[in-house]
Amino acid sequence: MATLQSIPASFAPQKILLIKLRHHGDMLLTTPVIEALRQRYPQASIDVLLYKETLPMLQAHPHIRQLHFIDRKWKQEGALAHIRHEAALLGTIRRQRYDLVINLADQWRSAIITGLSGARVRIGFAYNKRRSLFWRKAHTHLVSTSNHSQLHTVEQNLSALQPLGIASSGFSAAMYYSDSDWQHTQAVLTQNQVTRPYIVIQPTSRWLFKCWEDEKVAGLVSALASGETDIVLTAAPDKKELAMIEHILTLCPNKAVSLAGKLTLPQLASLIDHARLFIGVDSAPMHMAAALNTSCIALFGPTKLTQWRPWGENNRVIWAGDYAPLPSPDSINTGTETRYLSAIPLDDVVKAARSYLDE
Repeated sequence: MATLQSIPASFAPQKILLIKLRHHGDMLLTTPVIEALRQRYPQASIDVLLYKETLPMLQAHPHIRQLHFIDRKWKQEGALAHIRHEAALLGTIRRQRYDLVINLADQWRSAIITGLSGARVRIGFAYNKRRSLFWRKAHTHLVSTSNHSQLHTVEQNLSALQPLGIASSGFSAAMYYSDSDWQHTQAVLTQNQVTRPYIVIQPTSRWLFKCWEDEKVAGLVSALASGETDIVLTAAPDKKELAMIEHILTLCPNKAVSLAGKLTLPQLASLIDHARLFIGVDSAPMHMAAALNTSCIALFGPTKLTQWRPWGENNRVIWAGDYAPLPSPDSINTGTETRYLSAIPLDDVVKAARSYLDE
């Protein structure tokens, strides 16, 4: 059973640790929790434990004092070195003497760190797959996940604050970058002769089943390219994603500029922040656009739409399931080369884009 006794209103933590060990987009969707904690405990310092590769998502956040990280490459150094890294991390966390630890993760590692942190109040989720004495003992308060399937990921994260008496709604996501990030991005745009207002299109994902067809992306570029607006294509510095961008460019020559793999995530954020419109598939950049309040068109296939739709008001989702049957998200082989977004017509995306551009 989940333990959900309330914490006294007099509780005023001075040091808070938030734990989340997931992908880039997941980290961005923890920022409403940071905002909620900042509003409730303005005197407290807030630290975050995350995976090393996701540091860029939070490194410029003004309300985070310190980022602790786990490097997933530690295990490649051998068992002894790995243990030393983990022990050093735990020692660092214990020396911080946190008053409150909020564990948003579901890994055993996160529970060990939470349980041994020394914090008086330790909140986690009562996951069905973690019904063990150890998981219960690692946390002083466990929050039910029984309604998580009906909640957006942001709402799931915020529900962890229930024992603190903090509402599970009303907080926005945020993506921050530095002035130097934007200065660098401006220089790259100038080098690529992007001098007019521009649209950012991110057609790639690490998983092909989340992608639209290259031909339709090229058709979208051709339809939106004009004498008044430039088109910028972006992607991660992954060989498959870069190859997809190159193929799209061959289908619409001289219609778009590629900055694929040329920007860090904070630099990409600055690019998206200054764009007239962002169009992309279910990916971290899509969540960045929503967090930056850039007009956003998100193309979705067999993903859990309730949990992963863009969080915010200035966006529109075009879902392949409105045009053709889709398999259950839980049944997807992530290695498949089937592009389930193919059911989405080009004309509908062009129409949606023009509705934003004509505003």
